[in-house]
Amino acid sequence: MSSRSSERGTPPDQSSSECPPGIYLVATPIGNLNDITLRALDVLRSVHVVAAEDTRKTRILLRHFNLTKRVISFHAYNEQRAVEGIINLVRTGQAVAIVTDAGTPGIADPGYSIVRAAQAAALPVTLIPGPTAFVAALVLSGLPSHSFIFRGFPPHRPGQRRRFLADDAQQPHTLIYYESPHRLHAFLHDALAMFGDRQAAIASELTKYYERIQRGSLSELSQRSAESELRGEFTIIITGGPRDGT
Repeated sequence: MSSRSSERGTPPDQSSSECPPGIYLVATPIGNLNDITLRALDVLRSVHVVAAEDTRKTRILLRHFNLTKRVISFHAYNEQRAVEGIINLVRTGQAVAIVTDAGTPGIADPGYSIVRAAQAAALPVTLIPGPTAFVAALVLSGLPSHSFIFRGFPPHRPGQRRRFLADDAQQPHTLIYYESPHRLHAFLHDALAMFGDRQAAIASELTKYYERIQRGSLSELSQRSAESELRGEFTIIITGGPRDGT
């Protein structure tokens, strides 16, 4: 049997040579740096350029693994200009890795825009899989995981946030959200108002030394959040509504 992979879309081995021109979406650890995959390291070692959501955090990651690369910025505030620049780099024969602050590019960040642009330009694009915070949080929540909806970050303004949550109130699937520490209590207060006192879980510092999973009703979690000093980004898991006829 040939040693060449038979899986469609799988690029050649990058462990000992430069990556072919293209865009490589590289998932990075969500906390513990030891969670990086061997393939991710091979690709980061072999690409010409790394496009990062936060160049400072990415340079810390690269230094940790003794990688020296040109790092450029790619985030929500320079998205259109950065996408054009990355596409031009690939057209000139370069391989570009896309990394987010943590986790899988394209999940709650502008990564999807580079995928669409690459497809429109008929340029190769592939994913080097790895951690995603909401998957870890869902599994650890102890709430139903066979059917779920990931909703990302809700709107910041109270009225818009309540309308956003109202759209989810009748969903029978487990609901997943991201939220920042200074809006967590307001989010939980609004979720309680929109959903009623459902069971939920809040995950923070996933894979790190101070990993924490809080479980309870929305009212309990809302009260705890009002009494605690909050840090880091949070993933909130909420039980879905009752199914029709139940």
